[in-house]
Amino acid sequence: MKALFGGVLYCFSLLVQVHGTNFRFYGYEPQRISPAIPYIRPVQAAQNAISATGIQCKIRPLDLVLIIDSSRSVRPGEFEKVKIFISDMIDTLDIGQYATRVAVINYASTVNIEFHLKTYFNKVDMKQAVSRIEPLSTGTMSGLAIRTAMNEAYTEKAGARPPSQNISKVAVIVTDGRPQDKVQEVSAQARASGIEIYAIGVDRADMQSLRLMASTPLDEHVFYVETYGVIEKFTSKFRKTLCGEDICSLRTHGCEHICVSTTDSYYCKCQDGYILNEDKKTCSSLDICSLETHGCEHICVSTTDSYYCKCQDGYILNEDKKTCSKEVKPVVVVDPCKCESLVQFQRTVQSAIQSLASRLEEMTKRVQQYEHRLRRF
Repeated sequence: MKALFGGVLYCFSLLVQVHGTNFRFYGYEPQRISPAIPYIRPVQAAQNAISATGIQCKIRPLDLVLIIDSSRSVRPGEFEKVKIFISDMIDTLDIGQYATRVAVINYASTVNIEFHLKTYFNKVDMKQAVSRIEPLSTGTMSGLAIRTAMNEAYTEKAGARPPSQNISKVAVIVTDGRPQDKVQEVSAQARASGIEIYAIGVDRADMQSLRLMASTPLDEHVFYVETYGVIEKFTSKFRKTLCGEDICSLRTHGCEHICVSTTDSYYCKCQDGYILNEDKKTCSSLDICSLETHGCEHICVSTTDSYYCKCQDGYILNEDKKTCSKEVKPVVVVDPCKCESLVQFQRTVQSAIQSLASRLEEMTKRVQQYEHRLRRF
């Protein structure tokens, strides 16, 4: 994790304007930077040193939580420098869903998770979120902040990756005061859970508290500067640790789709709709129907990136698009003899005959009456 802290120190160096002021780095005596010596950014120096070999400097994927003190002792201008520090750190990292994820915790007497590991996967949105952070301006509950990181920020629900992916958990706490709560026990619990803690003290920070919070070896995890505006250049110490071999970046990994770096290795992953083959390198189109998890009652039909359900003949698909019901067709009674029509026809004819018979009978009576009158004459 030295590679990470090389990046951390670079970002801290961006906060400073070198004025020849004394500084102190844990384990070292204070030294004075001569104004005549040109200031070189640590990462720039490291990159210059390795440019001839053609190796690219890249920090390994991390689940990184930045814990910043915004108590009343941190002046507004100093807090702005802390935000610049965070933004510049983000610039040095390979941010992404499969690369380094970052969360920021802001604390004083209370603790506020400004954004989780799963919130942003690009630098622009992440830095904009950092610029909007406001100081809490109360006490200094460093132990509570570490506990919040352990119990809330480093959960899979919040975006932390599972242990199976072997992604390093790193927390960096920046404070300028003495904690008002106990930090030793909670820090030990956090370290035991797999979190590597770096502690950076500024100005009035209590060195004993920094040592209780940080991981070992302490000379690699505890740092102190006298003001937010001063930092020593650690180029020579961290030049070798800034660059680690990232197999995914070398393009020799052989992954067909996605290469995911881990602390000391890598693994291959497939895009959505594909499954990793037995060689752990190549990918095949995912046939969901073959997994027997599709839920189709009758027939599962695979498509390029999904599936749909069908029913057997005589059944129809229900609204859930999974189950089937027997198709009920309306019953149409067919009268092959057409009896009803025939009866109706007969009734119509009979009615017409009766009407004709009635008229014939009436005409017959009139004829007979006419004949009777003729006989009288």
